[in-house]
Amino acid sequence: MYNYPMYFARPVKANKKIGYILDFKKGDVNGDKIVDYVYLIGDKPYGDESPIRSNIRLRVIDGKTHKETIIRLKQNTGYNPTLFLGDFTGDKTDDILISMDSGGSGGYAYYYIYSFKDDQPNKIFDFEAFDEEYNYEVNYLDGYKVEVVAEEPGTRYILDITYKGEEYLSEIYDDECMLKEPISGWVNPLGGLYPIDFQRDGTYELYAEQRIAGRYNADGLGYVQTSLKWDGERFVPFYQTVGIYGEE
Repeated sequence: MYNYPMYFARPVKANKKIGYILDFKKGDVNGDKIVDYVYLIGDKPYGDESPIRSNIRLRVIDGKTHKETIIRLKQNTGYNPTLFLGDFTGDKTDDILISMDSGGSGGYAYYYIYSFKDDQPNKIFDFEAFDEEYNYEVNYLDGYKVEVVAEEPGTRYILDITYKGEEYLSEIYDDECMLKEPISGWVNPLGGLYPIDFQRDGTYELYAEQRIAGRYNADGLGYVQTSLKWDGERFVPFYQTVGIYGEE
């Protein structure tokens, strides 16, 4: 039985040179059945008046040996940085999900998942790799329709945008419901990543959300919603849908 090592936490607490504690969780992340201590630490470049955090790092303290590991993140600046511990790989050991918001108008967010089995940090999810892998085409069609084609997992969706209303539709369609000119939209990078235990077996899957934009970013058409599971080497899609907005 190992108690919370308070003397390890004191050097970080409200210490501008080392960093502020931005979030804290505890759980067995190295697989030795003893609780470990997981921190997000970082700086407040504009003080408490601003919510932005910079130089964000992951700090893990082994509950048995008190060995400390610091992992520096490639994307280390954002808003509302948080931790979640849960088993994503099915090895009965907690993995570490790091989430932070970009703060931009596009609603982008940054996510990493680290496995720390046997005290060996291994990044098993990276939002940038996800954004590079999941590509889409978005094209307006005649008849108040929009086509969304997902290269991975290779599916096509047709959105009915009649709900957009007469003023919106009259700008891009003629009286015969034909496009006045070709129009393409796009799908934004990852905006949400949520741990969900779909099977209720103690292993978490991932629910990823990406916003579909029409003529401009504020012209939202819906969301691509992709569910991912660990296949032993990487997260792969097992279910994908598109959600659209409803008419008021």
